[in-house]
Amino acid sequence: MAEYEDVLSRPQLGIDEEKKRRVLFLIQSIGMSVEPAVSTIPLPDESDRIFYDVARVSDAILVTGNTKHFPNEPFIKTPAEFLRGVL
Repeated sequence: MAEYEDVLSRPQLGIDEEKKRRVLFLIQSIGMSVEPAVSTIPLPDESDRIFYDVARVSDAILVTGNTKHFPNEPFIKTPAEFLRGVL
């Protein structure tokens, strides 16, 4: 949750406090807790591993603007790719 709050607080995203609060509330209220086994696939940023591992084992979509930090997997989407699939 701390990572989500940090990202949503980045000034370049321009997300106001109320929207940030609502998104964090939704993630916390409808999300599920997962403790996956740690993968050994090389990643350039070790702090991204938890997001990759959780998505990998929970049949979730990992939405990220940094797809270059992850292997080419069908469950990893840019925000635009994700929105095209749900809108």
